[in-house]
Amino acid sequence: MFKSRWIIIAVLSLCLLLPLTACDDNTPVAEMQNIAEALNTSEVIEPVAVPTTLPVAAMDSPSNEAWLTYEITRKVAKEKADLLTKTYDTNSVQYAIIDHGNIVVSGQSGKNDEQGQRPLTKDTMYGIGSTSKMLTTVAVMQLVDQGKIDLDTPVVQYIPEFTMKDERYKQITPRMLLNHSSGLNGSTITYASLFEDNDTYAHDTLLKQLARQTLKADPGAYSVYCNDGFTLAEILVERVSGMDFTSYIHRYITKPLGMANTETPLDSPDTTKMAGLYYPTYIGQLPNQSVNVIGTGGIYSTAEDLAVFSQIFTGRAEEVLSGKSAAAMAQDEYKTSLWPDDADNSLEYGLGWDSVNLYPFSEYGIKALTKGGDTPLIHSSLIVLPEQDMAAAVVSSGGSSTYDQLLANGILLQALKEKGILAEFKPEKSYGVPVKADMPESMLKYAGIYGAYTGTFKIDINKGGVMSVTSEQLPGNPPQIYEYSADGTFRSVDGNEMISFVTKENGRTYQWLRRYISLPGLGQTAMSEYSAEKLQPQELPAKTKKAWMQRDGKKYYLLNEKYSSIFYLVLPPTQLNVSKQLPGYVLDKRITGPNTAVSELQIPGMNGRDLSELTFFTQDGVEYLNLGGFILVNEDAVKPFNFDKKSIVTIPPDGYARWYTISDTDGGKTAQVNMSSNASFAVYDVKGTCIYFSVIGSKDPVVLPAGGSIVFAGDAGTKFEISAQ
Repeated sequence: MFKSRWIIIAVLSLCLLLPLTACDDNTPVAEMQNIAEALNTSEVIEPVAVPTTLPVAAMDSPSNEAWLTYEITRKVAKEKADLLTKTYDTNSVQYAIIDHGNIVVSGQSGKNDEQGQRPLTKDTMYGIGSTSKMLTTVAVMQLVDQGKIDLDTPVVQYIPEFTMKDERYKQITPRMLLNHSSGLNGSTITYASLFEDNDTYAHDTLLKQLARQTLKADPGAYSVYCNDGFTLAEILVERVSGMDFTSYIHRYITKPLGMANTETPLDSPDTTKMAGLYYPTYIGQLPNQSVNVIGTGGIYSTAEDLAVFSQIFTGRAEEVLSGKSAAAMAQDEYKTSLWPDDADNSLEYGLGWDSVNLYPFSEYGIKALTKGGDTPLIHSSLIVLPEQDMAAAVVSSGGSSTYDQLLANGILLQALKEKGILAEFKPEKSYGVPVKADMPESMLKYAGIYGAYTGTFKIDINKGGVMSVTSEQLPGNPPQIYEYSADGTFRSVDGNEMISFVTKENGRTYQWLRRYISLPGLGQTAMSEYSAEKLQPQELPAKTKKAWMQRDGKKYYLLNEKYSSIFYLVLPPTQLNVSKQLPGYVLDKRITGPNTAVSELQIPGMNGRDLSELTFFTQDGVEYLNLGGFILVNEDAVKPFNFDKKSIVTIPPDGYARWYTISDTDGGKTAQVNMSSNASFAVYDVKGTCIYFSVIGSKDPVVLPAGGSIVFAGDAGTKFEISAQ
């Protein structure tokens, strides 16, 4: 997933969140992970009763149809789960269906620990990423039920010390946090994802970091996915309830519902009960991941526990949350003037929910709610059919939330058919192949450079009606080709994608992409989104242009992540490239001075998320970059390490990591590093791929790759003794 296309892409992959496309990142630059084929499938066959601690009405048989065995659904679930682990780069997957208060299907597939000593069970816990946001939303809505929070009262009334450089922050309400319309930039996540380290820095410093930020839009103007809104909602729950968030959700959500296998990093969970984690470019099993923005994406759970949790939304747990609040969460919250017109979709925000009208259930007239989550290592999907009193949950190590969602879709549809609610499955859809027609010359004006949070791409349109789309960040990728069709849209040759252009009342022009995504054996999902916004070139003053051209092509190295950070595994040194296609820009960001660039995108949904300024500063003759709280250093300050003799590296008082390159002369040497427990080092090959990370690996000597790099991270004053031969 992570190539040198800028730090923000790697940062966002932490973020927990995208049950949207087969490529996980919901962008043209997303890539599939390649993980070893999973093994050792197993399944729970017998229905499992909901725990008796659940304070709801007595459990009943599904739709009072006691004769149902769900034999076909169980078989289909096992086949699809096995397909994920054998074909779709998933290490392991766990799934469950609940129907009228009973777990009727439950199983798992794949490999767990590397040694094969811990079989997967229904109680194996997985990080659920952004599906955690649903517990945060329920916590807020419980306090709404109690009259302690009003969704439309400004957040500053509850958190007086919440402040920002932008005075509009005073308009932000709890509703806006939960429906992604707060206008916050996106993800402030320094120290947020660590290996077996529940450091609360990301949570504890959020208010301080927000105080240095501005908003990207008027609060309430439009919904665009935002992680910081849910970390702020977590803090809101703590301030209003007087309890820490972990204690709150256990007392008022997990314990009343009997969710015995749902924990947070602050519970210090037993790692032997966690699903095994792996990364496609690294050999061996990884330590457990701690996502320390708990309300945004840090909760661990199981498919069965999430299925039990779903009963809040089917009317079976009104002692936990009122039916009125559960219904309010399922209302359309995304429909502003900036949202695309109605179309088959998997992204239509409610409060917390990614979608309150999920395709393909919308094809059958069935209301379906969904939330998914992704980090680089784990994924999840929860789908609830409130009117059917049913839900499915899928969690996985490896793969993607899209795969998990498609598995949940498939087994729920099969269960509905087995119950006789659906007579037949509807065929997969397409927009149809292009219908040949002469293209109006006015369409040529839509050619140009378009930007999204991942970067820029070029749209060329010729008079013959052929449109090609190329990514500036991935120049080696072949262009995507679309042809003009008689209805005024551009369509892919296979008919699965349809593009048109819209100029909104804000004066901005958007590319509107609608697509059906089909994965063999898993099913079909749909997307309708403004995928990018047209950008205009600008002339730069000579001084500004010179400053940026001196940075063009330079690598920047991350300095201020904790020694246990997952970023040292997934984030190689990254390269800054000034746009050649769009003068005056770097990626989607408009250059505003010799040391600053800002993103001014206003795109709803996913493609305008996580917008951070680039701010460069110089200290002691060394250039640094501040990007959303992450500090990086220019490659000019990274010198070759001397491995000829025993050396000592000391972390400076500022706590910044120490980076060095590995010369061709030292390539092939074996290095031994002695250090304290509050430290780590990582080695990267010439392509920037991490080949050794001491937090994961043993203390064995490491073979140094010529042209690669090495980083030492730890608390200020930490010493490393390095020897090589």
